[in-house]
Amino acid sequence: MIVIMNDSINNLYPGVLTGLEQRIVSKKQASPMIYRYPSMDALLFELRMRSNIVQAAKDMNASDVGFATFSNSRCNPQYWIRTPNGGFLLRPGVPPSIGINDIFQNGQLYAFECAGAIIIMLYKAVLSTIGEPLFNYYFQNLFLRDWQYDRDLRLITTYNLAETYPGDVLYFKNPDHHPANPEWQGENVIMMDENLYFGHGIGMGTGQEMIAVLNRARRPGSMVSAYLQNLVLTPDFEAVRRLTMREQVEAEEVALAAMSTADGDEGVGIVGAADEAAAVMAAEDADDEQLSV
Repeated sequence: MIVIMNDSINNLYPGVLTGLEQRIVSKKQASPMIYRYPSMDALLFELRMRSNIVQAAKDMNASDVGFATFSNSRCNPQYWIRTPNGGFLLRPGVPPSIGINDIFQNGQLYAFECAGAIIIMLYKAVLSTIGEPLFNYYFQNLFLRDWQYDRDLRLITTYNLAETYPGDVLYFKNPDHHPANPEWQGENVIMMDENLYFGHGIGMGTGQEMIAVLNRARRPGSMVSAYLQNLVLTPDFEAVRRLTMREQVEAEEVALAAMSTADGDEGVGIVGAADEAAAVMAAEDADDEQLSV
């Protein structure tokens, strides 16, 4: 069930939503779980970002990006420095948006594993949702490797496969993988739609197809099947939305400061705006449980 503070879901005009977004709303409305939103804008922001995550997965699937372990990873040296541990460090002076977009535009120059692919797709979705200026401001000094990500990209862990939606990150675990191929111990995927997933290294397919691919990478004679693990990672959509609000608060603070200076009374009205900015910008430093490579 969807609950919106001071508003009703019935006021959401269907014409503003894509088919995918309508299916998300319908499933959440029919759920026994209560999904609370501070405003209609917050709900629409989540829907838009979920759509952008799905689009980022489609774009990566259509790119020429390769799959590789850390020891064989590669990147475009024009924008990224490949570190000794196989990660990618954004070169000084390169806007983060340029670095992320280049992965999708010049995919043949890149190769990485599936966990890193998830973070890259989430960065791409955030970029598409909040725009280049804000993304470049908040996501500087990017480092891409495994599940390392910028503190402004907060992820929430849940354990309920019944409450999964397009844009969520799931994990197909292969507990009896061949020991010579540890990269096939599982597959991190983006949920694209009901029973449709994208995983870098496998591609797009149903849950049954994902399991079939992983099962072919089991140790000889194994009868233990891969399976969809009961673990769900979801971006903290409200935290990302608040990044767009910070700019508004900071702009208001600057405007108030200018007005106070013009009136010859410096500082009047600034404390309230600064307090509001601090409240909006506050973010908890939580160690979210991470998925395996």
